[in-house]
Amino acid sequence: MTDRASGTERVVVLAETRETDPAARAKLQARAHEITTDIAGTPPDEVVLAPPRTVPKTSSGKIRRSAAKALYESGHIGPMQRALWWQLLRLALSAIGPQTRLLARLSRETLYAAWWWVTLAGAFLLGSLAVLILPRVAWRWSALRWIGRGALAAMGIPVATIGIDRIPSRGAMLVFNHSSYIDSLVLTAVLPGEPAFVAKQELSGQFIAGLLLRRLGIPFVERYDVSGSLTDAEALIALARQGRIMVFFPEGTFTRRAGLSGFYLGAFKVAAEANLPILPGVIRGTRSMLRSDQWFPRHTAINIEIGEPVMPSGTDFRSVLRLRDEVRDIVLSHCGEPDLGDLIKPVLSPTAT
Repeated sequence: MTDRASGTERVVVLAETRETDPAARAKLQARAHEITTDIAGTPPDEVVLAPPRTVPKTSSGKIRRSAAKALYESGHIGPMQRALWWQLLRLALSAIGPQTRLLARLSRETLYAAWWWVTLAGAFLLGSLAVLILPRVAWRWSALRWIGRGALAAMGIPVATIGIDRIPSRGAMLVFNHSSYIDSLVLTAVLPGEPAFVAKQELSGQFIAGLLLRRLGIPFVERYDVSGSLTDAEALIALARQGRIMVFFPEGTFTRRAGLSGFYLGAFKVAAEANLPILPGVIRGTRSMLRSDQWFPRHTAINIEIGEPVMPSGTDFRSVLRLRDEVRDIVLSHCGEPDLGDLIKPVLSPTAT
């Protein structure tokens, strides 16, 4: 390029580098000087090291010589460095958008969780009053059904059902997977009639829960081994023969792990002895909405599906096992969760003997 002062041609080499160390930059300049001398046959007048993306180039990557010459002559090689305060301000401003969106999302989730629990508490109070005041069991269940539906609607939880019409008016057993504390509320809202949810024996000793469940005609059993208690089994068989629709969670309980656990035999022994058809039921969505280790509900849809009835083939042990496995396979194929396989064992207290 031509020097403005003397009008002579000067050979100037522009090279881009991220290197900032003075010693390393000096070595790069010396090396560029050597290479240019070898290629051009004459040493360059100046080697200028510029920051990356400084040398103007075409879209194909070729150097734009006239633009590079003008840049060199202007004395402004490389992007102008902003002041530190300006760089910090830009960094802070760039974080405002993501932080605002995060805060808005957390605010929405917190408000929804607060509304969710207030609605649930209100539904529990209304339901308790209805159970205590109404004189007939059928009226109590009807009131709970309407309160449950109203609560789910107020929470903004859509509930879709498939196969509810398969449930007979009497003399049958429903078996569901168990994945959340909210399962019973959802089933109360959608199941017809006066379903007999089989409750764990521990609830019978609780003052409020025991009183309310007894007024609903709920049977209490040892949840992990109904077949091992002759009294429990006989009571359930008698209740089934009276025409009540029995509702079981044969896993006994649930854990934070997603998946279907093993089924205990008690429900299937009762069904075989009373010759009850078993309708496999599947609940989807409640585990995502309220997990066992979290009390911060999520907004999600719930699906309830009732399958075709399965009839017992006998009352002997092998027939009961076969009935259990057939029903569990149906539930597993529709619940959308992995097969955990193992039974969930009860956790005994330190004083248990």
